[in-house]
Amino acid sequence: MEQESKAVESRRELKSRNTSWAQLLAKKLAGSHISPNQISVMSVFFAGVSLAAYYASEFTDSRWYLILAAVGIQMRLICNLMDGMVAIEFNKKSKVGDLYNEIPDRIGDALIILGVGLYLRNTVYGLTLAWANIFMATLTAYVRVLGASLGKGHKFIGPMAKQHRMFLLTVATVLETVIPGYPLYIALAIMAIGLIITNARRITGIAKALEEK
Repeated sequence: MEQESKAVESRRELKSRNTSWAQLLAKKLAGSHISPNQISVMSVFFAGVSLAAYYASEFTDSRWYLILAAVGIQMRLICNLMDGMVAIEFNKKSKVGDLYNEIPDRIGDALIILGVGLYLRNTVYGLTLAWANIFMATLTAYVRVLGASLGKGHKFIGPMAKQHRMFLLTVATVLETVIPGYPLYIALAIMAIGLIITNARRITGIAKALEEK
């Protein structure tokens, strides 16, 4: 019971968990031979699809690769949603579940943001912005886990938490099919500013909690 309680405390609040489609899909997956850890690994696969699609879109006039990249982002998020639901709601959590919950997320973030950087590699600072965002996105997760290790719980505050980053990139990718060259570049710039604020808020929040009696 204690392990399950800790798992629930470390989960991000998501309204999508209560939707009928999410509940139905999680039930189907829980009834199959697919484990939550395998679902977590699948999220990396879809992130890789996005990276490949972003890269390939530079060598063709077809905008369908960008649509594929956006779909890959959303499929990655669905995997992130499902692994937790199957593990917790359907009691299929494993002893190494926390590793599979965190590590694929960091890889997925890096692959998708790097894909955007490769798409923008011929623009001024496009790839540099991508690397900066990868670093800061990883830092947000580190700070969150550090806060939990210090006994102050997981801080999922934004404005540029994982769901916010992926929503921003999905919208920008779709817009890129109409206005090439601008939406994704602007999205990386917004993400960078948002991540700086997010890290500052999480660090100051943990510091304040540590100073309280």
